[in-house]
Amino acid sequence: MAYSLIWLSDVLKDAGLKVAECQGWKTSGVGEMVRVEGVMCHHTATTNKNGNMPSLNTIINGRPDLRGPLSQLGLGRDGTFYIIAAGRCNHAGRGEWNGVSGGNSHFIGIEAENMGTGQEPWPEVQMDAYRRGVAAILKKIGKGVEACAGHKEYAQPAGRKPDPNFDMDAFRAEVGRIMRGENNAVLIPAEECVAVNPRATLRRGIANDAALVKIVQSKVGAVADGFFGPKTEAKVREFQRLHGAVPDGIVGPKTWKLIDSN
Repeated sequence: MAYSLIWLSDVLKDAGLKVAECQGWKTSGVGEMVRVEGVMCHHTATTNKNGNMPSLNTIINGRPDLRGPLSQLGLGRDGTFYIIAAGRCNHAGRGEWNGVSGGNSHFIGIEAENMGTGQEPWPEVQMDAYRRGVAAILKKIGKGVEACAGHKEYAQPAGRKPDPNFDMDAFRAEVGRIMRGENNAVLIPAEECVAVNPRATLRRGIANDAALVKIVQSKVGAVADGFFGPKTEAKVREFQRLHGAVPDGIVGPKTWKLIDSN
């Protein structure tokens, strides 16, 4: 049976963010959420400097000392949100924020990929997605920026957790600007910009250009019928995995570049 946070994917997509849905996410969790009161921000503290979301399997499956999933969302270095679970997750531990305790039952957790030592800069594309994702979720649940907590702010005793290792007050201020419509420009990383004749982004569930879909299908090994359905999406994901791209099933500038070079 699906858990209650099945709206997560659509809310993030509607905010213009890149989304990759993990298999079985709608029925994943350690139980149902009691009542969503806010969002809790984390960093993964990974030791892996390579890859977009090397901590993903750990977040999904847990650690020897803690059952997974460890958060509802993962945020890759390129700004992709990985939808991991629609139920309650083991991300918060003991603590309190604005009078709310029981963080696992009341906060949606976001684990953002970063070493957390101060030696790995936060890419602006990732921070932009972080802020916009939090803003979209807060709007959905009808809460203001005060409902966004850093794990380090929530955890008790004070100092028990260091994540995330950025200024939460400044982060909340930017989230507030987005929620008020004062910062609507979506950042596009330079490597994703196409200077001449950019082609449309293709994805399942929207009105796609049939001719472009056929080009993609012929490259990824799908039936070239011009319809971007679940079978084509699966083939696109397979192609992206094979070529080291984020397997989100969306044909954007990076995937078009791979298609053109193969």
